[in-house]
Amino acid sequence: MNSETLSLEIRQFLKKVGITSHREIEQSIQAALESGQITDNATLSIKMHLTIPELDMHHHVNSQLHLE
Repeated sequence: MNSETLSLEIRQFLKKVGITSHREIEQSIQAALESGQITDNATLSIKMHLTIPELDMHHHVNSQLHLE
């Protein structure tokens, strides 16, 4: 295992996750605002679940998004 290659692969994956997740979150929030499902000062719970089945690895990140 080449540690530099592994690090690069992980970074590329995380970049892809970050870009696509950002876009999905923004689009979902915009649609919810337009439909009246949420208000522009809402606080939203947000969760990310990362898994690597082959390693039986599960990582959870929980946070909140405060709209203003």
